[in-house]
Amino acid sequence: MDSHLDQIQLPTLNLPHFDPQLKEKDGKLWIFDSLRKKQLVLTPEEWVRQHWINFLISQLKFPKGLVALEKGLIYNKLIKRTDLVVWDKGGSPYLLVECKAPKVKLTQKTIEQACMYHKELKTPFLVISNGLQHICLSFDPAAEKFTQEKSFPEPPV
Repeated sequence: MDSHLDQIQLPTLNLPHFDPQLKEKDGKLWIFDSLRKKQLVLTPEEWVRQHWINFLISQLKFPKGLVALEKGLIYNKLIKRTDLVVWDKGGSPYLLVECKAPKVKLTQKTIEQACMYHKELKTPFLVISNGLQHICLSFDPAAEKFTQEKSFPEPPV
């Protein structure tokens, strides 16, 4: 059987390399999601999200059980989905990661969209990433404002 997998050029991201399980089915490329334990259609955004999952768990040592995908939330009566939420051990949202496709520029508009999701969850940390560029913000609830951070947050306690 001739596979097209070797002909597909997946963008190299500014995140640690890992070897995801990829497979081709029905003319589409699928990636195995280790959190949900199922195959997902590989979109550019999913490529970024899977790299983030690997980075958080393998490199930053975030406990796998505290990382959740696509939590539904209601914002202005619309159901929205967050890309990646890390919870602390007390069950409170700790870190929101909003993933964009690599070709999507991180603009003020992108940041404002992520901040809308943040309004519901009020995580201490927010990361917006297209896999090439990452913006890490910490949130001060008393001042109701974000500060850009130079490094990613430590795993929650």
